[in-house]
Amino acid sequence: MRFHAALLALPASLLVSVVVAVPSPAAYVEHQQRFSAPALPQRSRWRTLSDRLIVSIWGSHSQQKHIGINTAQSDRQAPAHTLARYGGDVVLRFNISTADEAKSLADAADTLLLDVWEFAQDWVDLRLSKDIVAPLLGLLPESLQQSHTPLLRERELAQAIYDTYPAPRGHAPQVTSPPSHLRDRAFSASLHQGNGESNVFFADYQPLSVVEPWLRLLTSLFTTHVRPVTIGVSAQGRDIAGLRVGVHPTNNDDADQPKRKTILITGGLHAREWISTSTINYIAYSLITGYGKIPSITRLLEDFDFVFIPTVNPDGYAYTWTTDRLWRKNRQQTSLRFCQGIDLDRAFGFQWDGDVTTKGNPCSESFAGEEPFEAVEAKVLADWAKNETEKNNVEFIGFLDLHSYSQQIQYPYSYSCDDTPPGLENLEELAMGLSKAIRVAHGHNYEVMPACEGNMAVGVEDKKKLWPRMEAAGGSALDWFYHEMRTRYTYQIKLRDRGTYGFLLPREEIVPTGKEILDAVLYLGSFLGEVYGLGGSARVELSRDDEASQTEEIVDKVETSKLGDLDDEWVVVEADESLDDEDVQWELRRRRKR
Repeated sequence: MRFHAALLALPASLLVSVVVAVPSPAAYVEHQQRFSAPALPQRSRWRTLSDRLIVSIWGSHSQQKHIGINTAQSDRQAPAHTLARYGGDVVLRFNISTADEAKSLADAADTLLLDVWEFAQDWVDLRLSKDIVAPLLGLLPESLQQSHTPLLRERELAQAIYDTYPAPRGHAPQVTSPPSHLRDRAFSASLHQGNGESNVFFADYQPLSVVEPWLRLLTSLFTTHVRPVTIGVSAQGRDIAGLRVGVHPTNNDDADQPKRKTILITGGLHAREWISTSTINYIAYSLITGYGKIPSITRLLEDFDFVFIPTVNPDGYAYTWTTDRLWRKNRQQTSLRFCQGIDLDRAFGFQWDGDVTTKGNPCSESFAGEEPFEAVEAKVLADWAKNETEKNNVEFIGFLDLHSYSQQIQYPYSYSCDDTPPGLENLEELAMGLSKAIRVAHGHNYEVMPACEGNMAVGVEDKKKLWPRMEAAGGSALDWFYHEMRTRYTYQIKLRDRGTYGFLLPREEIVPTGKEILDAVLYLGSFLGEVYGLGGSARVELSRDDEASQTEEIVDKVETSKLGDLDDEWVVVEADESLDDEDVQWELRRRRKR
């Protein structure tokens, strides 16, 4: 074990070739404090051209003047390539209350090619240049012109971008250093202090140049239950790497072996959503190092295979580290040379709607391509999944696609709320269970909804009234796996937070986010163990030994809440009389009230 711990320390000291991105900030208000940055990068060519065109047509009434930045020596180093400049950008939240407001805001965002960060039932977050605020307001009804608030002002946005990149090793700046309990800790295979909580790998977001060798290292250290996976090659030629975690019982004499039940967990379809990649790495690490130590995890990996793909979009992810922190799409060439990239989560073949939403508009942040599966990485993932089921004896029974932000658990369908997915009650039941597992153990609420509501504004007073969507909704990975692969339980989970930082979640949130989603995954395993008649062998243990970590604290909290803390959404149904008393405690069936 000491040998393993020593090897796992390598990425911290040798593999972390950190590429630091430093945006160019500008003041939103003059009394804001300055921060240091060593370079003044340029905005992308398309953004510069489009902003100039918009201002020339609509004009700008901005009276704010940019304040120069201090380019003195910083605790961070600029990357070799220039960065997209965000010093003049802000993030605004618009509160919407009518269908007309939703439609006008969606039309204006499309007209001005704005970056729609996120939207929910009664708000929409937009990132735009400060100089475009006046033209945007001029396109909106009067009721919306006074209903917006800044989430991240100019300097705040630039600072938040700046702070997501790790500092060089050996430096310990006051503001951006990891928490004291993580600083100077080596990698360790121990589960003490909470499944990776003490592991310095999770003290920072990690670039692709660190993530890939770290995955290989785990494969080499834990050969009994970890195998490397490469699903294919990206548009720019990078391997799309992952891990298969599980104990594969084999019997060469059995020609009719049952299909290996597999849960696929993906992240990074959208390049800027770094927390999704870090969360998958955290879950994988926790399950891998928990095998043989925590009985419930051991049995979970005996009953199921988990395939973790931390970064489906490696080209875009690498680009966010070297050039543009808020890049969303892949890096595939389009029909317009200066507008690259396709939105991977709108490029899958089922109910693809790019022909009526974004076709011919490669500059759109949600550009779906000119045809289904034009995005290389989307096609690679789909082809790999089909090959696994047809030739490698795999049955995908669960699919979790991690995104950020807004703390939601979404289930099919994404493309439309008019069609009801088969097995809707089962989807809702498990989704509510995942949400409650997170809430009971960590106190954070993840709202459960069909993905179509997440792609449209929803009237607060009348939940059945769907307002105009803010972006294309078809062609999602969620719908494709559910409908085409017949994956019974598929969900898109949008991680922390609810807008304070958006895609720029501070590094201090990596471990807490990982822990709450790990608890959701353990609940998923217990639920599927019941569904597939595994006798509860995959459920989380009620008793813990001295080595068990905070991962299992959810068990005690869930158990004590079952009879005394049930809310109106839950009822307890009698368990099978054949189960013993201990089984009954965990095997109580939950059903939503109708």
